[in-house]
Amino acid sequence: MHAPAPLKRLALGVLLIGSAIAPLAAQPPAQGRGAAPAAPTFISPEVAADRRVTFRVLAPTAETVELRSPGDIPGVGGRGVAPPQLTKGADGVWQRTFGPLPAGAYRYVFTVNGVTVVDARNPMTSQTNTTVYSLAVVPGSDVFDTKNVPHGAVASVHYNSTALGGIRRMHVYTPPGYEGGRDRYPVFYLLHGAGDVDDSWSSVGRAGFILDNLIAAGKAKPMIVVMPAGHVNGAGAALGGQVPAAAANGMPGVGAGPDPFASDFMNDIVPYVEKNYRVLTDRQNRAIAGLSMGGNQTLNISMAHLDKFAYIGVFSSGIISGGRGAAAPPDNAPFAEAWEKQNLTALDNAAAKRGLNLLWFSTGKDDGLIGTTRNTVELLKKHGFKPVFLESEGAHTWLNWRDYLSAFAPQLFQPQRSSSTAASR
Repeated sequence: MHAPAPLKRLALGVLLIGSAIAPLAAQPPAQGRGAAPAAPTFISPEVAADRRVTFRVLAPTAETVELRSPGDIPGVGGRGVAPPQLTKGADGVWQRTFGPLPAGAYRYVFTVNGVTVVDARNPMTSQTNTTVYSLAVVPGSDVFDTKNVPHGAVASVHYNSTALGGIRRMHVYTPPGYEGGRDRYPVFYLLHGAGDVDDSWSSVGRAGFILDNLIAAGKAKPMIVVMPAGHVNGAGAALGGQVPAAAANGMPGVGAGPDPFASDFMNDIVPYVEKNYRVLTDRQNRAIAGLSMGGNQTLNISMAHLDKFAYIGVFSSGIISGGRGAAAPPDNAPFAEAWEKQNLTALDNAAAKRGLNLLWFSTGKDDGLIGTTRNTVELLKKHGFKPVFLESEGAHTWLNWRDYLSAFAPQLFQPQRSSSTAASR
């Protein structure tokens, strides 16, 4: 199988980075000996009991070393925020301690003399649609800690996408006991955000551990969770296929225009799952949810196929305009009006709404998309939906999204009132 151009460029970049860092990591040979002294022993990341985290990297000849994060670590990264500098020790090891941090999973990389590298002492990584980060897990959460409970499995699955003309990848969680049993399970499709890829929910999102803990505690029904790649370019591009022009420079399913991911989802992902996994295929045993970009995609897919999903979750999202800003109120927003018109038949389909058990939204009060969520909820209410809307603390971060998943999953596939008549909050 030939790697696509983006992966070839990534592989070349890794080789170039390795070549650039090698001189930095090397130490001069000891006087009178032919071999260099052994590199100092150190741990990175080192997570202390008080949740302080120390990051370290060996770069004896470096002049500057920074720690960078895509906004996961509180106070590290973000627009207009200078990346923190590490301090060099006598042994050539640079380090800096942060925290105490909230329990969570945090992505990071080092920038050594301007060259970005992952943490060579840390085998844990998390992929995004454009790069790879090292991953540090700070325990202390009842939601996502790795506990002594039965564990399911998360598999990296490749499938043929007829919609995109090539091979695509998704991640699939199967609950404890799936491999040795014959039972059929409900299926939950879980979509990622704009900066991520199908790996993200199971790595930085800790989705497998969240489901393990909920199932072990009797709080959630055993289910299969399908985590597809929402992007159709970058790491999400189909191997052997062409990136659709509609998605070459944007996010699929966000703004006006066709949504190539939705076509792949309905024509290829769902049929593949239902053919290759022991899943229940009726509406009452099918759920979909997503965060940010994935929340917009969730609305696009579920409203266009309302007869196929009984549970819908939207995390930190709503009807997002092409500019990614908060949509204006639905009574005067051109984009919201266009989306409403496009989905009018489904929005006003009383029979389909009667089978909808849960329409659930949650967004942080400090999230830039809180206005989008509020306006989307009001638009849906106008058409007779009664969505559950919970405004949490916090912003547009994984600190919230893991909690949203842990709150949403226990409500799936349970007897409850229809969302078309349930009281909103």
